[in-house]
Amino acid sequence: MRKQAEIDAAFDRKDALNGRTSFFLVGIGGAGMSALARMLKHRGFIVRGTDSTKSPETDRLEAEGISVHIGHGGDGISREDALVVTDAIELGSSPEVKRAKELAIPMLRRSQALGWLLNGHKVIAVTGTHGKTTTTGMIGAGLIAAGMDPLIVVGASVPDFGGPVVEGKGVWAVVEACEAYDSFHDIDPDIVVLTNLELDHVDFHGDFAHLKDSVKRFARKVGEHHGTLVYCADDQGSSEVASELIEEPNGVLENAVFYSSNEFPEYAQPAVPCLALPGEHNRLNARGAIMACVEAGADSERAAQGVASFGGAERRLQVLHNGDVVVVDDYAHHPSEIEASIQAMRDRARVTGQGSQGRLFVVFQPHLYSRTEGLINEFAAALSLADFVVLTDIYPAREDPVPGVSSSRIAELLTTPHLYVPNRHLLPRKVAALLKPGDVVVGMGAGNISEFAPEVIRELARGDRSHVTGNGQQPPAHSSQRTVVVAYGGDSAEREVSLHSGREVVAALRRKGHTAQLVDFTELMLSNGDLSKLRGSDRPDAVFLAVHGTHAEDGAIQGLCEMLHLPYTGSGIQASALAMNKDLAKSILQGHGLRVPKGVLLTKQNAVSTIKAPAVVKPNAQGSTVGLSFVEREEDLVGAIEKAFAYDNSVLVEEWVRGMEISVPVMGDRALPPVEIAPRSGRYDFASKYLPGATEEVVPARLPEKTLKRAQAIALKAHEAMGCDGATRTDMIVPTPYEGAEPVVLEVNTLPGMTATSLLPNSAKAAGIGFHDLVEWILEDAIRRHGAKV
Repeated sequence: MRKQAEIDAAFDRKDALNGRTSFFLVGIGGAGMSALARMLKHRGFIVRGTDSTKSPETDRLEAEGISVHIGHGGDGISREDALVVTDAIELGSSPEVKRAKELAIPMLRRSQALGWLLNGHKVIAVTGTHGKTTTTGMIGAGLIAAGMDPLIVVGASVPDFGGPVVEGKGVWAVVEACEAYDSFHDIDPDIVVLTNLELDHVDFHGDFAHLKDSVKRFARKVGEHHGTLVYCADDQGSSEVASELIEEPNGVLENAVFYSSNEFPEYAQPAVPCLALPGEHNRLNARGAIMACVEAGADSERAAQGVASFGGAERRLQVLHNGDVVVVDDYAHHPSEIEASIQAMRDRARVTGQGSQGRLFVVFQPHLYSRTEGLINEFAAALSLADFVVLTDIYPAREDPVPGVSSSRIAELLTTPHLYVPNRHLLPRKVAALLKPGDVVVGMGAGNISEFAPEVIRELARGDRSHVTGNGQQPPAHSSQRTVVVAYGGDSAEREVSLHSGREVVAALRRKGHTAQLVDFTELMLSNGDLSKLRGSDRPDAVFLAVHGTHAEDGAIQGLCEMLHLPYTGSGIQASALAMNKDLAKSILQGHGLRVPKGVLLTKQNAVSTIKAPAVVKPNAQGSTVGLSFVEREEDLVGAIEKAFAYDNSVLVEEWVRGMEISVPVMGDRALPPVEIAPRSGRYDFASKYLPGATEEVVPARLPEKTLKRAQAIALKAHEAMGCDGATRTDMIVPTPYEGAEPVVLEVNTLPGMTATSLLPNSAKAAGIGFHDLVEWILEDAIRRHGAKV
């Protein structure tokens, strides 16, 4: 944030620009700076600049022939330049400022450069806490209608003007003059329009007395030109400024005229009720605008017609979408502005009928900690006038966080239904899930909440192919096309298997009419890290996890999907992590009354097993057959343990339970037929599991009916005990003799394989579920479960 001492010490005088022909603008993509860039270019100056972020505005500047470098740096600055800096830039850390000092070139604020460009014009300056942009535009429209061909500089793009600047050739200029950081003192006005005055920009002015004093100093300037102060008598702050200036002994202010909702010259009365813009606040703005035009010598009737027809500026109650849901973008960022905007939207709904039958949603992002800190109660009261409020975190701009200042404090005081969404990127999908036909939703605030309205429009369009409603209703059995990312590959020892699973899943999804794309998340994250296809309105409907082993079945990739707020197949983070830890999983299963093998967990610091051969040795947190050894002789045990340690930092040594190995898949709340696993080698290791023909799989397993049912019941209980979702597979050993035997649970697999030799597809096939239908069930189940959480 700027302080007066920094302003006095860091910046040169305006006349340092005299004779300069080349300008370098820092923060060129901002509304005020991009307007300045265009003004300089229009006058024949060389203009270049930098901005931290690529945006539609920087693209437009480039298209207009103004060079913009994305990313801050001083390499492009020369000795011929003058450096112009937006107030959002921290001078101490700016490489452009550092370079300017090295070259000893002039450095000025944006407001100084604007004031310099206004030399030779008579100036109408519009200031005040609220309504500056709209009133400036109205005055400009009035002067144009009156044939006065003004120069107009507005603080936002105006569709009627084709941008924020109108390069008129007349003698008058009308400009928006902001009180933040005393920037308006760089302008020398002939007419000042003071719309209102409330405490704001407390980071600079501190309190209302200092703010009012600054505005009074600015308004006195019109006295030097024998000009006029036009002020709103309905506003206490504006009236105080005017009355104190008028009453000053030996004061320089000679002319002050007021406008109000009750008293106004006859010539403007017909125009004001017929405004293109809604709201009582805009009717008041229009009266001030017409009066300023008349003070500048405009024909009153023509000026009034121009003001009345003004269509507004961008982000000032701007309707961006007028369909079943009306989407509005608004700049209101102060409680008084919020209240006025809400009232204006209700007025518009009554007049046009658009949104009159629905609810008014306000999606608000507070702007600045310093502004929010002293107005928490006022923000809550103003926002509570809406039917539903969605709050996101404070936009800090140039400020550091302030302890105890948070949007959540506003949310606590709201008296209307509300939702707090800390991360703004989630707003479009969260809000779209709440909207119904007839509703009006407005994105409101002065920060990057401006991105919300266009994004929620795209999200609503995306809803045409989204089949899960906000209340989590299940989609129809034969849903229309989904867009699916199939995660495959990875960095585990089972990567090769995952490549095959992924390809077969993609083929099945495409066969079902879905759009499916293979993505290796590990490759993506470790290469360019571009997650753009996984977020925003272009994100997939779901991620199908066709990955296995570490960073796949242990909660890692599930955590990434959770952070991206993407539906994904299989179990959640916790269940995945617990099931992958074989020793911990056994404790949980045993605690639920299920039989598990006796075993001991070894670490590299304590690698002595109390379990003797014959034994089964395996890494504690790997795929079910990775690093697995069957140890017949005691002398082979140490080597098997060393082999397992090559895959993990902890190793599980278990008793070798003899019998038939079976695997029982579960789909949701249904256990599928048990699969008998009969490896030709007699041992179900990695090769037996994945090599075609290495293992005979019999479905259903050749066991007594009672034992089959008991195995299915155990699989369901294990699935529930671990907190699993979707499709799982529980591996067991049925000891001999099989009749009446209690199966021993080995482990639970949360992402069963999906290859031609995989157990889950074979079991599903025996249950009458083809591979393509199985894949689609897993997908739709994931989307349904995620929808229930929205």
